[in-house]
Amino acid sequence: MPGSILIFAEHFRGQVTEATYEALALGRELAGKLGAPLEAALLGSECRQLAAQLGAASRVLYVNHPVLADVIPESHAEALAQLVQAVSPKAVIVPLSNLSMGVGTLLGACLKAPSVNFCVDLTVIDGSIQAKAILYGGKMEATVTPQGEPLIVGLWPGSRPPDAGRSPDPPASVEDFAVTLSEPRIKLKSYIEPEAGDVDIREQPVLVAVGRGIQSQDNIELAEELAAALGGAVCGSRPVIDQGWLDLSRQVGKSGATVKPKLYLAVGISGAPEHVEGMRGASLIVAVNTDPQAPIFRVAHYGVVADALDLLPALTEAVRKRRAAAHA
Repeated sequence: MPGSILIFAEHFRGQVTEATYEALALGRELAGKLGAPLEAALLGSECRQLAAQLGAASRVLYVNHPVLADVIPESHAEALAQLVQAVSPKAVIVPLSNLSMGVGTLLGACLKAPSVNFCVDLTVIDGSIQAKAILYGGKMEATVTPQGEPLIVGLWPGSRPPDAGRSPDPPASVEDFAVTLSEPRIKLKSYIEPEAGDVDIREQPVLVAVGRGIQSQDNIELAEELAAALGGAVCGSRPVIDQGWLDLSRQVGKSGATVKPKLYLAVGISGAPEHVEGMRGASLIVAVNTDPQAPIFRVAHYGVVADALDLLPALTEAVRKRRAAAHA
């Protein structure tokens, strides 16, 4: 529908991803401000049944093609471009995940349309869409008013709660849309699953995650003591894993594990999109960082601006005392 807000519906192994629901949540807000319909583009191979999970959208446009069985940005951008040219939406929102990274950028180039990546918010000023984006891993923030349509938006993980984009009802309609695709230059051969480690962090109710702010491998012991007091385990961001301070099986993020513990305590982690992607589903996120502008505070429910090396021992002692009192 011309003038609609179109969401790129990402899915993996038979399930719509959490990133898609975040995009639907933001799309719903934007559509309400513009008085526009919210639609979803479902691209894939023999996956029409997934449209039932996209009830937040009033209409789902389904593109079925064997080339789209796996997310290859080149092919998905080509298919999405044909769809966008046909329905003329006002804006297209694409999740910036390890699956869909690159789709929006290629789409913008193909359509010669304005594109904003690492977007955290969209609003409407005098009828025009204004986008807020983060730059340099969250160290800078930019607010822009792109010119031209459609606006292609790459949505930063954690920008909206996924539940806000869910609906118990199916969409009002599902329509098939045919595309003609060229043979992709890139073909996906297989997915490499991470080896199981000594602890499956995906099953832990509490995780104490450490980043560069922990400063040295010796200081990880402080996190381990707190994790033991809380009845959980230690995990880390990619820089810590790359240093060899923790095993690869403990890595959280785009190139690691996706975790959803009851409590996620992020210690000395800046909050890069790649890390947020793996932990944004935690029930409670508490962040500790010396930088009050650290991006991790955008997704945390509670934040503490402090040196982790000072806070961790005090927090561990407090937890131990409370547990001892509870069992006295």
